[in-house]
Amino acid sequence: MSTNYDLIKKVLELLEHFESKNEGEFYSSDLDGFKSWILHNDALEKKHSDEVSWEFKEQGRSPESVISTMLTHLGKYAKMYSKSIILDSPFSTQEEFIYLINLKAFGTMSKMDLIRMNIQDKPTGIQIINRLIKQGWVLQTNSEIDKRSKLIEITSKGKDLLEEHMLKIRQATKIVSGDLSLREKLELIRLLTKLTSFHREIYSRNIDSKELLCKVISEYIPSTN
Repeated sequence: MSTNYDLIKKVLELLEHFESKNEGEFYSSDLDGFKSWILHNDALEKKHSDEVSWEFKEQGRSPESVISTMLTHLGKYAKMYSKSIILDSPFSTQEEFIYLINLKAFGTMSKMDLIRMNIQDKPTGIQIINRLIKQGWVLQTNSEIDKRSKLIEITSKGKDLLEEHMLKIRQATKIVSGDLSLREKLELIRLLTKLTSFHREIYSRNIDSKELLCKVISEYIPSTN
């Protein structure tokens, strides 16, 4: 009879999760406690699943599918409101004023740091920065530390333009969070921070697209999900 190493791996991962969550020793640190924890968590998951409904849930649509779709749609809704900011302004895209906001908030940084901060590919990011330079909204200088690196900083003209449109920017930002209560907003921030941290680590590795899915599934996604 062959050993099911995949099953052993899943059990060990589940046991590791149990030990990390049972620091207050609510459950006994033995097999009985481990089994009680599994049964309790299964019951909680079923309860929460029964409480929350989504489109095509009865047809087997997964929570992961819903989350992915909703995040994509929310990004498009946010972009819809951003178009109102661009209207009757010198901005061509929402990325232009987002780049300016980041430079004003975080100060001078390299081209690549600015591009990575906005989760964009290098060619697209360079195009945006070049437009900002051409408009005189940002200034490009050589780095004294790394001569190959170019530093970008916002100019007075860029700051003035940003300030001129900040009311609309704040309005669009406020609308995106909709009618959530403060408590709901804080809970959403907590969850999105956790999710963003997860993806930021993967993004920083610059994994080739051909290997991306396989590597992330094998290295990051718990097999108990």
